[in-house]
Amino acid sequence: MGDQMQFIVEKLNQEPFRKNYNLISFDSLESLQLLQLLSDVLGEIDPKHAVDIREELPEQTAKRMLNLLGILKYKPPGTVSDLSAFRQGLVTGSKPVIHPVLHWLLQRTNELKKRAYLARFLVKLEVPAEFLQDDTVADFNKQYEELMEAFKNLHKEHEQLKISGLSTAEIRRDISAMEEEKDQLAKRVERLKKRVETVQNHQRMLEIARQLRLEKEREESLAQQKQEQKSQLFHAEQRLQRAQVQLKEMQHVVADSKPESLMKKLEEEINFTSYLLTEKIPREMESKKTSVYFLQKVVAEPAMTQADLTALEREINEVNAQMNQLIEKRMMKYEPTDSKFSMYRQQASIISRKKEAKAEELQAAKEELSSLERQVEQKSGQAHELEGSEVLTEDEFKQYVSKLRSKNTFYKRKRLEIAEITAEYGILQRTEELLRQRHEAIQQQLQAIEEKKGISGYSYTQEELERVSAVKSEMDEVKGQTLDNMSEMVKKLNAMVAEKKASLAPIIKELRQLRQSCQELTQECDEKKIQYDSCAAGLETNRSALEQEVKGLLEECAQEESNYRYINCMKRTLEIQLQRAKEEMKAYVSPDPQERRKAIREQYTRIILEQENLGKKLREKQKVVRESHGPNMKQMKMWQDFEQLMQCKRECFLKQQNQAAIGQVIQEGGKDRLVL
Repeated sequence: MGDQMQFIVEKLNQEPFRKNYNLISFDSLESLQLLQLLSDVLGEIDPKHAVDIREELPEQTAKRMLNLLGILKYKPPGTVSDLSAFRQGLVTGSKPVIHPVLHWLLQRTNELKKRAYLARFLVKLEVPAEFLQDDTVADFNKQYEELMEAFKNLHKEHEQLKISGLSTAEIRRDISAMEEEKDQLAKRVERLKKRVETVQNHQRMLEIARQLRLEKEREESLAQQKQEQKSQLFHAEQRLQRAQVQLKEMQHVVADSKPESLMKKLEEEINFTSYLLTEKIPREMESKKTSVYFLQKVVAEPAMTQADLTALEREINEVNAQMNQLIEKRMMKYEPTDSKFSMYRQQASIISRKKEAKAEELQAAKEELSSLERQVEQKSGQAHELEGSEVLTEDEFKQYVSKLRSKNTFYKRKRLEIAEITAEYGILQRTEELLRQRHEAIQQQLQAIEEKKGISGYSYTQEELERVSAVKSEMDEVKGQTLDNMSEMVKKLNAMVAEKKASLAPIIKELRQLRQSCQELTQECDEKKIQYDSCAAGLETNRSALEQEVKGLLEECAQEESNYRYINCMKRTLEIQLQRAKEEMKAYVSPDPQERRKAIREQYTRIILEQENLGKKLREKQKVVRESHGPNMKQMKMWQDFEQLMQCKRECFLKQQNQAAIGQVIQEGGKDRLVL
């Protein structure tokens, strides 16, 4: 509760309320002040509710606040009894009721502002059904609903535009960029026109180019139409395939079924539908109508307090007790304990309840079956969209399984072949290893022979020399090409450097002169800048001192002028008061009675006497009214009873006249038939 009050006080001290409350001052607010505070918060959300509650009745205030809270979808905590207490607390300004409402409103002010704004246009005006039978009223109501829907769509578009992040600055930049592009394109077109005008037969060439462009656009549109027709043809083929599958399934179902089973199924459906139509649905409609009638009755009644609810509960308990006593008396009187009909009635009631339960289960199963069928259709449609192929039926699935089995055997056969190849690879790998070992043994024997002959390493050295000579020849060729390229590149670079030096020589001379002049000007600029800064600093100090002096003099002048005006006004006021006092004294002392009556003292004395006489008359009149109140009320009650009695007699008289007129018409009709 403390956190809630702290939050409320913080929000009320901020914009736009600026109440400057603390916890103690907020907690010490009276009920009327709390209600005014709640009305101010509601007025911030909806400006129509920014009113002074002292200018309206408490019932009107509570009704207005309850209507707005209902529109804002505020849910007070608790049960029905708590709701009545909530209404009562809202009327009296109770703190336990007002504080949660303020906390809820201040938590989501922006959201509630939007909801209140939308409620002005989206809360539907309920028109009674008997008024809607008039064509004009029905047309206006239809236009009203269409305008409401149009407002919903416009508001959604507005919110989407706000969320999209497009700003007016970005749109203006885009527009300006487009206009620049448009100007550039226009200039380019003008240049192209001027360039084309010099060509012979340019009009004919332009016409041919225009026709070419039109034909290309037509080709693109035809290609697009072709693509659309292809897609439509593909979807039509898919629908045809689905229809053929459904036809096959229906034919299969019809082929397997017999007339007896179909008739039995139809009889069961007819029995179930007739049970729903004759027993279940009328009973449910009657219960719904009864509940609606009672709810309308409850809504039409005024707000009930806790005392009214307790009294109604007491009456309900008494009526239930009386009903139980009457049922017991009836059972004791008409149904003796040894009667066998009670057992049959119980069995019949049990069977009827079981029947109702099974009917409900059957209806739920049918609804579930229909929902599952819709889901199957939806999933099949999604599968068609994703894969572009039909969902397999039972026969197609069997064919698919047989194909899968044949592929499985083919896979096993290929797997055996792979195993054989793997084994052969192992054999070849072992052969390679043996050959490598033999090669190593031969190399060792060769080395041993070379050692015996005194030329060890001869074969290895020969191989290395051959390899190195081959690599060297390749490197020599690459080096020769690289040196040729580098020499050519150096020649080109030297020539380019010489050309650039020749072209830059005069520019370098001019640049040296410009650098020298730039240094001189820079020195002169620095000197002038130092002089300017010193002069500006002195003038700035003088200006600030003069501004302070002028400001002080202006303030002194304004103060003196205000003092002069105040003294002058006080002087005029005192002069007027002195003049009025002299005139009053003159009129009071004057011997003329007419002048004395004009005195203020005499006027107030006369008014006091008149008011005292009026008070005496009103007290006497109040006394007379109090004495005659009881007899008058009794007499008024008698006149009301007399009026009701005369009204009842009038209605009876009119009924008798109508019955007599109807009887006379019937008698005249009988006489006419007799005459005929």
